[in-house]
Amino acid sequence: MADRLHAFDYLTDPQDSPPASACVVFGSESFLKQLVIKSIRQSVLGDDQDTPFSTFTGREAGWRDVRDELATVSLFGAEGRRLVIVSEGDEFVSRYRGELEDYVGKPNQRSVVVLVVDTWPGNTRLAKSVAKTGLTIDCRLPQRQHGRASYVDEKKVAKWLVGWSKTRHQAKLATNAADAILEAVGLELGLLDQELAKLAIHAGIGGTITVELVQSCVGGWRAKTTWEMLDAAADGNAAEAIRQLDRLFQAGDVPQALFGQIAWFFRRFTSATRNFERAEREGRPVSLKGALQEAGFRSNDKALKQAEQQLKRFGRERAGTLTRCLLDLDLALKGTHSADQRGRLAIEQFLVRLSASSP
Repeated sequence: MADRLHAFDYLTDPQDSPPASACVVFGSESFLKQLVIKSIRQSVLGDDQDTPFSTFTGREAGWRDVRDELATVSLFGAEGRRLVIVSEGDEFVSRYRGELEDYVGKPNQRSVVVLVVDTWPGNTRLAKSVAKTGLTIDCRLPQRQHGRASYVDEKKVAKWLVGWSKTRHQAKLATNAADAILEAVGLELGLLDQELAKLAIHAGIGGTITVELVQSCVGGWRAKTTWEMLDAAADGNAAEAIRQLDRLFQAGDVPQALFGQIAWFFRRFTSATRNFERAEREGRPVSLKGALQEAGFRSNDKALKQAEQQLKRFGRERAGTLTRCLLDLDLALKGTHSADQRGRLAIEQFLVRLSASSP
């Protein structure tokens, strides 16, 4: 077995890579992580969705608690196997690296621990041990090399979408239609899956999703208005941003749905900023264009040029505050501002806050 499998390959045929006593699911694509974890859970516990398993948050979990769960004999699941999932596990791995190395060296064969992390360097002793006896799954967008730089391999993403549409949504996705969806939506797999689900309904079971269907159903004026709203906020024009927001609410959009698009729009810029700064620290040559492509922006010249101009307008300091702003908005929409009118107020405050920080 390879040292690490890409999620696309694993999800194509999970039976070829059964879960071992130690599994690592790493990368920045949360949609792929969810699919992989669901598949591992099914492999370990069987098809009964009510079979219990244990989950821990890595920031709070202690090794003793995780170890005790792994040592407990399960009364449920396939052959009584025990499943323990440690989410947000980067800090947990750093804290208990020695204990994890010992466990991977002598694992409990009736138990499976899944470490869900953002980064997983392959040159550590722990990573090498898991590669020998466990399962490591890469949940990043597939990359292609160009010189010393790496970019998202859009052809592999399009190919995976074709297969995913057939197996998940029972609709045939034409290759040129897959390219059209990527052009319209971008490289956010969760949003792409939502659009495929909608297109499959229009195509019907066993039907074909064509370029014409994509053009008529994906995006439209709502998507255009959303991008205009976010562009205006990025440029410091709060009045225009709120005017566009009002159009979206009058058309029936709800705050929670809009937040998904807002988060997707801005998280790519924060990711590109981190990529650029990490390359600087490591002394690697990097361009703003390369950092944006690594963050998931499409490689066509027009879209990249626009994104590069937007990131320059943001500036490094303001881009670094976006994650905090998005977290505050997310918490508000899930708590004190969950009602539609208060949710609208929270988004308006976010746009004004973002516009006010514009250079």
